[in-house]
Amino acid sequence: MNNSVYILKDRAILYINGLDCKDFLQNLISNNINKVSDNSSCFASLLTPQGKFLYEFLVIKHKSGFFIDCEKSQSEEIFKQLNLYKIRSKVEILNLSNEFVVASFGYEKYLSIEGSKDILGFTLKYREDPIILDPRNKNLGARLIINLEKLYLSLKKLDLKDDKIENYYNLSHKLGIVPKNLNKLKNKLFGIECNFEELNGIDFKKGCYVGQENTARIKLKNKLSKRLLPIKIIEGKISEDEIININEVEIGKVLINEEYPFALVKYMNKNFDKDYTYKSKNGSFKILIPEWLKI
Repeated sequence: MNNSVYILKDRAILYINGLDCKDFLQNLISNNINKVSDNSSCFASLLTPQGKFLYEFLVIKHKSGFFIDCEKSQSEEIFKQLNLYKIRSKVEILNLSNEFVVASFGYEKYLSIEGSKDILGFTLKYREDPIILDPRNKNLGARLIINLEKLYLSLKKLDLKDDKIENYYNLSHKLGIVPKNLNKLKNKLFGIECNFEELNGIDFKKGCYVGQENTARIKLKNKLSKRLLPIKIIEGKISEDEIININEVEIGKVLINEEYPFALVKYMNKNFDKDYTYKSKNGSFKILIPEWLKI
């Protein structure tokens, strides 16, 4: 069994509390807050009114409110955006990033913990702190959200050993799940093009939320022709916003060009070839299709 744990220092924790916190989130996020309980967490996003991607996060029940587990580089923007929507709602929004930390560990290790269940998003308490089987893909393992002061004692009791965070990033990228640099996606694609349906981040039955109309239209009219897919660099490098061509036909654009690159790809285009080695101005690369994505 792999006892590695990855301290995700690039994650932040917000906390939403108050009498209206549940309705407040239900009216904003792409998933159904009614799915979230002491035993179940969800993956969700915040979109523009046009359905374009802004932010993604996990939502976890904690005491009388909800943790928002998000990328640290986006946390201040999310905090401000939520406060803009608050208006007269009886809601308190706190940034607890200096108090709580996220630690991720493997699927098999999670199953060895008493009370765990093999259900995406299943949440159990370890000494009052939530452990969540990642609701996007179980191969990403589980994550513990815990007060920083208790972190290393709890990791010792769980027999978890700190490992290089790059190993977690590589796994996430291989699975086709963006591990970092989410700001590069903001306003550049629709939320549904981020594979949120396949990653259990959209509930098409929940009713209205910000961006719901266009998201539902794309789904119902079968208009999804582009998807966010990972890139494997073979040689050299690629540039952000670089156009991807095959036989002089545009089939995509690079959106994230750094360590764990992704592109928005016209996967339905007849010219798209998942086995083709594409050329950039300064290198070559392949477009990867995650195993869970049936296209």
